[in-house]
Parts: sequence; structure tokens; C-alpha cells
Amino acid sequence: MIKTITIDVINEKAMKLLHDLELLQLIRLHRDEDQPSPVNWAQRYKGAMSKQSLADIDDQLTELRNGWE
Repeated sequence: MIKTITIDVINEKAMKLLHDLELLQLIRLHRDEDQPSPVNWAQRYKGAMSKQSLADIDDQLTELRNGWE
């Protein structure tokens, strides 16, 4: 019985464990080289918004909230 799952490895220790399981022929790893690189959202949108005072932002939020009522 073969089941396929996708996991996100968040720690290199997990990769070592997965490799060890592969060596024991308990699992088979498929390395997907076509995965897109993670997007750096902070860098991508840096400077996209103009700086505003906290009071201006608070006023805009209040106005938006009042629009829903």
C-alpha cells in the first residue's frame, strides 16, 4: 500500500530523520526541484505604502468600521 503525502519541513533535524527512514526503505522521498522559491513579502512590498501617523490610520479604521454599520 502506497500513500502519498506532502509535508513542510521546518527543521533540518526532520530532514535527517526522513532520510534515515528512506535508508531503512520505510519511505521514499521525492525531491521536487520545481518548487517556487518562497516569496519575501516584506521585501516585495517594502515602500508600497506611504508613512502615516497613527492618528490618521486610526481615523481611517474608524471610518471603515462605521461604513459597515
